[in-house]
Amino acid sequence: EVQLQASGGGVVQTGGSLRLSCAASGFTFEDYVIGWFRQAPGKEREGVACINKSDGKLHYAEFVKGRFTISGDNADNTVYLQMDSLEPGDTAVYYCAAEWIVADPLIFVPSEYKHWGRGTLVTVSS
Repeated sequence: EVQLQASGGGVVQTGGSLRLSCAASGFTFEDYVIGWFRQAPGKEREGVACINKSDGKLHYAEFVKGRFTISGDNADNTVYLQMDSLEPGDTAVYYCAAEWIVADPLIFVPSEYKHWGRGTLVTVSS
C-alpha cells in the first residue's frame, strides 16, 4: 500500500524558513515522481515543486523559484521541501503526492497523481 506522510509545517514570520518532509512507503521510491502541492483557503490546489526520481529532473513553479528547494533521500525514502524567504502568500496546506509516470507538461496537474498524503499547514505571518 502506497503511503505518504507529510510533516514539518508550522508558523513562521515573513522571511523565515521551514523544511517539509514527505516520508514514502509501499512503492519503489526511485521509480516515482514525487510532488509538493499546496492549497490556500478558497483557492485551487497548485503545484509547488516536483522531483522525478527516475530521471532526476526537478521542477519548480515560477512563484517559488529561487526560494524553495526540493530534494530526495533514497536511503530513507523521504522527499524534502526546503522553503526559504517565506511570504504570507505561501500560507497554505502543503501536500505531497506520488505517481509512477507523469509527463513533464502535466507535472503540476494534481489529477495526474493517484497517491496523496495528508497535508501539513504552513502559516506565514506578516
